[in-house]
Amino acid sequence: MEDVTRSTGYDSLRTEDRNPRTAHIDRLSTLGMVRLINSENRRVEDAVDEAAEDIAAAVDVISERLGRGGHLVYFGAGTSGRLGIVDASECPPTFGVSPDLVRGVMAGGRGAMFEAVEGAEDSEEQGAAAVDAEKICPDDAVVCISASGSARFVLGAAKRAGELGAAVIGLCCNPGSALSGVCGITVTVNTGPEVISGSTRLKAGTAQKLVLNIFSTCAMIKTGRVMSNLMINVRPTNKKLVERALRLVVTLSGCGREEAEKALKQAGDVPGALALLGVSNGERDL
Repeated sequence: MEDVTRSTGYDSLRTEDRNPRTAHIDRLSTLGMVRLINSENRRVEDAVDEAAEDIAAAVDVISERLGRGGHLVYFGAGTSGRLGIVDASECPPTFGVSPDLVRGVMAGGRGAMFEAVEGAEDSEEQGAAAVDAEKICPDDAVVCISASGSARFVLGAAKRAGELGAAVIGLCCNPGSALSGVCGITVTVNTGPEVISGSTRLKAGTAQKLVLNIFSTCAMIKTGRVMSNLMINVRPTNKKLVERALRLVVTLSGCGREEAEKALKQAGDVPGALALLGVSNGERDL
């Protein structure tokens, strides 16, 4: 691990630098602003690709912990915390998992999701306390998210999770961050200076959203919750999802719609319907 005594001053953060490519943005037409912001967003994809090996290593760790019965828990502050909560909240309807399997925790508590709680990210003690409140254990994978890599709440969470034996993964957008010194694996997506200096809800936030999507999606694939590229564990809880579930059963079993409806009604979910129809994962060439 890297030395955690390095400077965490904002003057050393790439995400706080002024972007020379956007210094004139306030003098552009609306269309010019749109195109300039989008041109900066295109840089995010390359930055994520450059971090692909570390992302893959993190996915393998997460999948291994989920496979042994652990959980995936995100800890973050501000935009980073909100993105963790969003990704976690989308896993149950998408993959049919329990709401406690993938969880998001942010500085300032759930209320900070909707209204900023100033200063909440500045306490390592609160980060450590949040880890204890989540009852993190050695089977869990903890992802600590901070665009700067220096949010004290996130650093405190990473340190405490490591003390408890959990797999600790960092996600940040600044090379050589303090976060990398307290995590087993750190994914650094170097998005560079923001369109508006220091506004990490922009490129850094986009990068974090992409990586979190990859973490959870790949982990669900690797733990058997996806067949081919189909979300077989989707919960049929509304008309759209019932229709999707029916299409999945028809596609994966080759049966007609009427038979699929009967099986889905009897089983209550896609895997159960497929089992009734004699289909198991890997049997069909899709």
